[in-house]
Amino acid sequence: MKELAGRLTALDPDAGAAVRVIAYFDRLAESRAGVEALMRGAAVLAGVPARLVDADRRVRVRVEPDGTRRDTELPPDPDWPCAALTPDGPPALWLERAGAMPSVVDAVILERAAGAARVVLDRTRGRAPLDDPALVETLLDATAAEPARLHAARRLGLAPAAPARALATPGGRPRVLPADARDAVPAGRVGVGPAVPVPDLPRSWAAARTALRFTADGTAQDPGLRVVYADELGGIALLADLVAPGAEPPADVLAVEAAAADAPWLLTTLHAVTATASLRSAAAEANVHHSTLQDRLAHAEHLLGWPVRTPQGRLRLHLALTMRRLARP
Repeated sequence: MKELAGRLTALDPDAGAAVRVIAYFDRLAESRAGVEALMRGAAVLAGVPARLVDADRRVRVRVEPDGTRRDTELPPDPDWPCAALTPDGPPALWLERAGAMPSVVDAVILERAAGAARVVLDRTRGRAPLDDPALVETLLDATAAEPARLHAARRLGLAPAAPARALATPGGRPRVLPADARDAVPAGRVGVGPAVPVPDLPRSWAAARTALRFTADGTAQDPGLRVVYADELGGIALLADLVAPGAEPPADVLAVEAAAADAPWLLTTLHAVTATASLRSAAAEANVHHSTLQDRLAHAEHLLGWPVRTPQGRLRLHLALTMRRLARP
């Protein structure tokens, strides 16, 4: 390999340097080097800091070109050369080189370092959640034997005694995340189960599916929270057992639907009333003047057939909007 690198350097310095990079990371892989050693090699070879961030497995390593490890919470610059750990995954490894096009050598460093880091992380910390849908399915299956579920947890990099949460999305695959990984919750509608030990994750999964029914699209036609935590629902979760998806909606839900057809602004206005502590706060949430909100609520009360500015009427409205989500097919 050294002879080949020497010959290539005479013809093309970049090609020779790339071959030396490949040989360097091959030696690190053969010696079963860890993630920090891999990042140190990338930083020294590139002459700029190198960092690896794997949020799912809670790995964050940053090494300066002098070989010193200096981790940081600052986000990577989107202009830095980067690579993913998996073909379709997000960027996870960066060379902190700004203001220049990535060189051939940078590209080879990133590719070899990412491949070697992936092998190390899979070996030492298990696969990231969602990497194997069959394992996640086994982990969340209450009918599966506990040894099988514990084995799946270990393969997914979850410690049996550490708390984790199940996540449910509409039409999406289930996910399992460590309890403290709130920043890894995906975008869109998500029901999040309570934090439980790994053996209790089937219970968290059932609660996550219930919480998903309380989520909203966050649009004018479906205002509300897009992410709902099951352990924050409290007694309101009991409504999920009373309102069946796709069944005939309760009368108050039908009244809300009829009123919304008459006034396009109604749903966002009513949501603001139920989601804030005062009518002035609701006006700010709906981005209207306080007097305009009062006029809208008077019109809404006429359409609905009950007051929404009294404590009892506001509770009735909150229940109607909640049941509207629960009644969706």
